[in-house]
Amino acid sequence: MTTDFWQRLHRQRVPLLWWTSRRTYLLFVVRELTSVAVVWFVVYLLLLVRSVGAGPGDYERFLDWSAQPWMVVLNALALALAIVHTITWFMVTPQAMVLKVRGRRVPGVALAGALYVAWFAVSAVILLLVLA
Repeated sequence: MTTDFWQRLHRQRVPLLWWTSRRTYLLFVVRELTSVAVVWFVVYLLLLVRSVGAGPGDYERFLDWSAQPWMVVLNALALALAIVHTITWFMVTPQAMVLKVRGRRVPGVALAGALYVAWFAVSAVILLLVLA
């Protein structure tokens, strides 16, 4: 076998934290890691639904578990990360999706603005339902 063959097989080792070397890589990875908060909220909601379906005793235990200080801190942190995830996703959407109306491209600011308006409208409706 020739030396050229072995040179093609050689793969340069990449450090585990390679993404910390550039700010853009770091911000991208941090934004992707915030999706873990979204996963936590899905799991938490499924646990809530399961406890409600299991009866009043399980629901009370779920509420007691949720009221523990570490759970409150975990959910507050997850909420903050989920908000960051949502905002950064809204900022990226105009680059990821081209929307055309009557053959003209909708400006990215308008597309992101529409997402924010929809987000706040849905949040307001949910707030009204919870407080009513």
